Amino acid sequence: MKKTLTAKIIESHLAGSSADEYLLTIDQTLTQDATGTMAYLEFEAMGIDRVKTGLSVSYVDHNTLQTGFENADDHRFLQDAAAKFGVLFSRPGNGICHQVHLERFGAPGKTLLGSDSHTPTAGGIAMLAIGAGGLDVAAAMAGMPFALPRPKVVGVILENSLKPWVSAKDIILELLRRLTVKGGVGKIFEYLGPGVETLSVPERATITNMGAELGATTSIFPSDERTLAFLEAQGRASDWVRLEADEGAAYDETITIDLSVLEPLAACPHSPDAVMPVKDIPRTKVDQVIIGSCTNSSMKDMLTVAALLKGRKVHPDVSLAIAPGSRQVLEMLAVTGALGDIISAGARILETACGPCIGMGQAPASGSVSVRTFNRNFKGRSGTSDAMVYLASPETACACALTGVITDPRELGAYPKIEQPASFTVDDSMILRPAQDPSRVQIRRGPNIRPLPKRAPMEDSLVLKVLLRLQDNVTTDDIMPAGSKILPLRSNIEAISRYVFSPIDDTFSERAKASGAGCIVAGANYGQGSSREHAALAPMYLGVKAVFARSFARIHRSNLINFGILPVLIDEAGFERLAAGATVKVQGIHAALEGRSPLGVTVAETGEVIQAHLEVSAREAQLLKAGGLLNYISHSVRG
Repeated sequence: MKKTLTAKIIESHLAGSSADEYLLTIDQTLTQDATGTMAYLEFEAMGIDRVKTGLSVSYVDHNTLQTGFENADDHRFLQDAAAKFGVLFSRPGNGICHQVHLERFGAPGKTLLGSDSHTPTAGGIAMLAIGAGGLDVAAAMAGMPFALPRPKVVGVILENSLKPWVSAKDIILELLRRLTVKGGVGKIFEYLGPGVETLSVPERATITNMGAELGATTSIFPSDERTLAFLEAQGRASDWVRLEADEGAAYDETITIDLSVLEPLAACPHSPDAVMPVKDIPRTKVDQVIIGSCTNSSMKDMLTVAALLKGRKVHPDVSLAIAPGSRQVLEMLAVTGALGDIISAGARILETACGPCIGMGQAPASGSVSVRTFNRNFKGRSGTSDAMVYLASPETACACALTGVITDPRELGAYPKIEQPASFTVDDSMILRPAQDPSRVQIRRGPNIRPLPKRAPMEDSLVLKVLLRLQDNVTTDDIMPAGSKILPLRSNIEAISRYVFSPIDDTFSERAKASGAGCIVAGANYGQGSSREHAALAPMYLGVKAVFARSFARIHRSNLINFGILPVLIDEAGFERLAAGATVKVQGIHAALEGRSPLGVTVAETGEVIQAHLEVSAREAQLLKAGGLLNYISHSVRG
């Protein structure tokens, strides 16, 4: 039988399966500091001495803005935990996890699980790379297989090649324009066709990175001569294997993109799927441009930016900031002189970190327009609630920075010829190896690092107050915002829980605590965006027992289950009947989890019956009955 590339990797890593799920052996894991402290606290709670994966890496790239002791304390904890548990530690300043992992550790045909929703970046180097909550990653580090809901595999056929001024960013923006942020839920996007060979690994990684914005499980490119060239340049040719789909393999769906007809695109405020051709966007005044993030911070991207800025000056009304993706990229920019061209143009050079993408610095001025090469432009994510954020390619971003208005980059004239280096500077001195004798390592914990809260086993019936009623496409930024004030509290659930739903309703936390037991009602695609498990863990701490929604984003649904929150599916009629402030009675939970009878849901005030059901696997049912994954593991160990 002819197989897709996805099927080949899944089959080679299959540890078990059911009608609903594949259980996959995980080769590599990655964590970052916004999710990592909690992940290693969870790993520690499992009572396992050393990680059991082939490779696990702890990166510091999110919470690098040290305005207080909290982030520095977390970094120290992470370094100690990595040394003790057998994990590589990428120090602050070494770069963004996805860029560094692509450069130094990504290997075709391997599986990668990361506590970051943009882990699929490594699909650009032919890894089956999946984002998940920190608890799932901790379980994988403990040697447990990862449960992957059986996905549909979408074949994306790329034809011809891109024209000058059109980039890989425009390819994924075109997919978002066609499919929306809900179009990839439950799907893996596998790229094939003659256009693939025209794209370098960094270009492929840009596309797989932003596949997360489609809601996709992951995205993947084949491993070919382009992959080999990238690995050779990194001094890792021995990691290369050829991997591709069989000729004539069948896909659940196919999409064809003619690269030759694409033009520069941009996502308008406030969603990655609000995509328009740049030439059709009004020539709006631009106040800020930022180039970087895990989407567009590779050496290729930075050399393109340097070439476009060389001999030019940033418009006097624009603040241009540049964040290279790794120390390797920054060093090479300095050696080649490209960094000088960028600085001479008037750009501000930022740390090799995520920074502005998660609201960690460089918040735009109030009411201003910011053009960014990032992957998300949710309202308020930049740190400024009324900023208008556009997402675009480095070429378009440079054009906007130079002209001071939203500008089609084709207006800049001839496209510069970019020479990619045949080899990269390799210096892994900022990646620390674990201790040879872990018994000698004492993990230091700052006062902000608090014990994990746990939920009791699942009740058979619940009486819940509807605390909040929401529409479609609620993001994890809406549920548990990031930014420089809140991210440092990631290891202190009591403190961070005060900010749950604060962008929508700043009274939510107090109301939730006062209600004793509550629920959320939402529309479709609830929990899209980041993998942050805090968007489930903090509501659980506040007493949220269930979320009633028309559909759920994959990672957030898993996080809800991992922390013992019922993900209850409702139809449009049920959504309309569950009003804010209503009391909901939920009965027969255990029987419903076991598939013996429907879930009973009624509105207490009116007696109305709500059509609601739980679509969970047998494994997920066991987790929910236990009150979450940690409880389940604890019970299993004791048993």
